[in-house]
Amino acid sequence: QVQLVESGGGLVQAGGSLRLSCAASAATFGNYAMCWFRQAPGKGREFVAAIRWSTGVTYYADSVKGRFTISRDNAKNTVSLLMNSLKPEDTASYYCAAATHFRTFPPVSAGMDYWGKGTLVTVSS
Repeated sequence: QVQLVESGGGLVQAGGSLRLSCAASAATFGNYAMCWFRQAPGKGREFVAAIRWSTGVTYYADSVKGRFTISRDNAKNTVSLLMNSLKPEDTASYYCAAATHFRTFPPVSAGMDYWGKGTLVTVSS
């Protein structure tokens, strides 16, 4: 069983930055896919970014490419999402998710095995 706990959400002005963190517990992550999804009010959950734990290779949704950076810290078992140049449309609850391997590309919420409870990001205009 893998537990994921997000932190770092909050209120920020447009153009600002936030860093989200996901503390992950597991004996080993091997080839896990570690992902961030987000869900805005009244909308479905959408893929934001992913990182392959074993290699550190990253993937991004087009809407965040060039603004967001996903990374992992092997020693601390954490996955971070650095969000720069934030826009009001980035407002959403952000969820950390993990899957034992990439089942689809880009990842979809149905393909994840574990979820955190989410952290709210609000970007004011």
